[in-house]
Amino acid sequence: MSFWTDKTVMITGASSGIGKGLALEIASRGARLGLVARRQELLDEVVAAVQGRAVAVTADVRDADGMKAAADRIRGELGPIDVLIANAGIGTSIHISQLDPNHVANVININVLGAANSVAAVVPQMVERGKGHLVAISSLAAYRGLAKSAAYCASKAAMSSYFESVRIDLRGTGVGVTIVHPGFIKTPLTAGRGAKMPYLMELDDAIPKIVSAIEKGKRSIAFPWQLATVVRAGMLMPAFMYDWIAARNSFRE
Repeated sequence: MSFWTDKTVMITGASSGIGKGLALEIASRGARLGLVARRQELLDEVVAAVQGRAVAVTADVRDADGMKAAADRIRGELGPIDVLIANAGIGTSIHISQLDPNHVANVININVLGAANSVAAVVPQMVERGKGHLVAISSLAAYRGLAKSAAYCASKAAMSSYFESVRIDLRGTGVGVTIVHPGFIKTPLTAGRGAKMPYLMELDDAIPKIVSAIEKGKRSIAFPWQLATVVRAGMLMPAFMYDWIAARNSFRE
């Protein structure tokens, strides 16, 4: 039997990109899917494409009550939620001199508070059952700040730290946590950028890495390994050296 056989998996941001890719792959391995996003028509397309049973639920991750209602509906139609994949997120490119505080608030609300709302909607039931798995789709941008990415990097750093704390809190409960730090992947989030993105991956190459990490119960994964190595090296650099290098490499044009 597959790891996913007869499991109910809730995926946020499931209408496109990584969320859609994970939905298609996980469904093919035998899971039931609760797909959550704001665009009903795109969710319906994903439901039509998956192999197996899936439910589309329109909800905004920024709405805590809405996420609880979405999780309740999924549980009601598909059974207890075994895996949450907190994938919903946005990313934009804005120089700090033009940054609008409302924009920062929106990025934080979606990428961080949206993930927290998703966790709150499923964790109590997982702990009560003594089993479950939480998956955070973060980013290599969580490790250090990048040019024109203040809001995005801050949100992903917060997301990774949040789920790390959650992982520690859930020790001994039977609920695991996996934090995923991908690099650049060909999705709508990266489409249209003029800047060259190092080690840009095809979605079909990235999805198996994420699925494998979940199946193995890994606490954290970062890929591709070449870019992850560079990023980790950057964490060891003194600030003056890192600033000099980072200022000459903007990937969000």
